[in-house]
Amino acid sequence: MTRAAIGAPSKDDGAVPAGVTVFDDEYPAVANLDPALLGALRKAATDALDDGVTFYVNSGWRSPAYQNELLGDAVLKYGSEEEAARWVATPETSRHVRGEAVDIGHSDAKAWLSEHGAAYGLCQIYRNEPWHYELRPDGCPQMYADPTHDPRLQR
Repeated sequence: MTRAAIGAPSKDDGAVPAGVTVFDDEYPAVANLDPALLGALRKAATDALDDGVTFYVNSGWRSPAYQNELLGDAVLKYGSEEEAARWVATPETSRHVRGEAVDIGHSDAKAWLSEHGAAYGLCQIYRNEPWHYELRPDGCPQMYADPTHDPRLQR
């Protein structure tokens, strides 16, 4: 079932309105992130403010139900489960469901993280998703082309 069929996802599922930042704990999408990831994001975001850059959260932690809705929407959009998997993981494999991934909004924030994120352990994981960041305190790995190449997500 898709969001259109059952209604919009709620704040409690991890949905965020525009303008939510990494400091907005009243949103489960932020508050339910892994504490180490959230700490690194907040340190980087504080430093980025000196450059006039704000880290907006387009998506962070998600409930399994919300992740499943996103996957269903992607299957409809891309026409197959195989193609949808290039963009959306299953609830069982999603780093968002675990609170281990965040999607950062606005091009200036993505550009700032692309240049400075590794110093905070914040790494872009997928070449096709310049907004998706995960914490890798031991250094950023080579990027995967897309999630279908990530061995952590294989069912």
